[in-house]
Amino acid sequence: MLTAVVFAAAVAAAPDPDLSWISGYWLDCSDGREVSETWSDPRGGLMVGHAVTLGGNGRVSFEMARIGPTAQGFAYVAQPGGGAPTAFTLSESGPARAVFVNAENDFPTRIIYARDRDVLTARIEGTIDGQPRSMDWTFRAAPLNARCPS
Repeated sequence: MLTAVVFAAAVAAAPDPDLSWISGYWLDCSDGREVSETWSDPRGGLMVGHAVTLGGNGRVSFEMARIGPTAQGFAYVAQPGGGAPTAFTLSESGPARAVFVNAENDFPTRIIYARDRDVLTARIEGTIDGQPRSMDWTFRAAPLNARCPS
C-alpha cells in the first residue's frame, strides 16, 4: 500500500518594509519658505507624520500622513489640509529610497522619498493640464521644533 503525504507550507505574509530611515524631524529652509516634516518611528507597522509649510507670503498649510498597511497594500496615506485621505501604494523600497504611486490621483501620482545621511529629499510628480510637473523638497535633520533662521 502506498501512502502519499502532502505537506502544506504556510505562506507567511511579506514583512513590512523598513522605512525607519524616514523617522525624525526634518526642516527645509529654501526658497523663502519654512517646511518641516515630522515622522514617528515605525510601531506595529505604522508611521505617522505631519508637515507644516510657512510660505514667504505668510501663507500656512499643513498635511497629515501615515505610512503602513491599508486595504490597497502598504501605502503612504496623505491628508493635505486635513482633507479626505488619499492612498499611494508602495511600488519600490530600499534602505534609503521609497516610491509610492496612485495613478488615479489628479496630482501627484508619485511620491518619492530618499535619504543620504542627514538629508531627506521628497519629490512629488504627476501631470497638470497634460504637462509633467514636479515639486521637490530638501530637508535636513534638525532638533525637534527647530525653525529656519530669520
